[in-house]
Amino acid sequence: MRVVIIRHAEVDFRWSRRCTSARFDSECRAYDHSPIRNVTYSIPQIEYRRIYVSELPRSRDTAKLLFPDGKYYESGLINEVPLRSSYDTKMNMPLWFWNLTGRLQWYINCPRQAEGRRKTRERAKKFTEMIGKEDMDIAVVTHGFYMHTLLREMKEAGFRMVNSSVKFKNGEYVIAENDGFRKGIRA
Repeated sequence: MRVVIIRHAEVDFRWSRRCTSARFDSECRAYDHSPIRNVTYSIPQIEYRRIYVSELPRSRDTAKLLFPDGKYYESGLINEVPLRSSYDTKMNMPLWFWNLTGRLQWYINCPRQAEGRRKTRERAKKFTEMIGKEDMDIAVVTHGFYMHTLLREMKEAGFRMVNSSVKFKNGEYVIAENDGFRKGIRA
């Protein structure tokens, strides 16, 4: 069983360098609904039996670029980890500040964020179990931050990562392999 996990294509969106909390939240929502840039990406030539996409448009649009004739299976289990401002302020703070503090809040399961690390791990574990039962070669078009959690859960389930990275650029992929699911065991 091979799973090719692909980060979505580059999004055609320009973030403000500095913004208030309300503006940051607004831009996060706008980013989630922005189109992707039409760029060519290279992925392994495998006979994919299923192509999973998240519920966010950039994931499906990327799949359409990579697999124009494919049938897509949408799953909220592989959505990006939602992000919002870490606190309310009218001060213009740098973009890096909002990203860093929001992700720190995610890490410690702060209720200000829509989802904490615990919930993200649960989603990734459910998705890993689901695809493990299917036991077929598949493609998964998902999101950069979420990929780290998904790959960690897949490793715990016995998958081997062929070409993993610390940071995933748009269009990059990781191949995860596991023969244990075919035998009914977790390798």
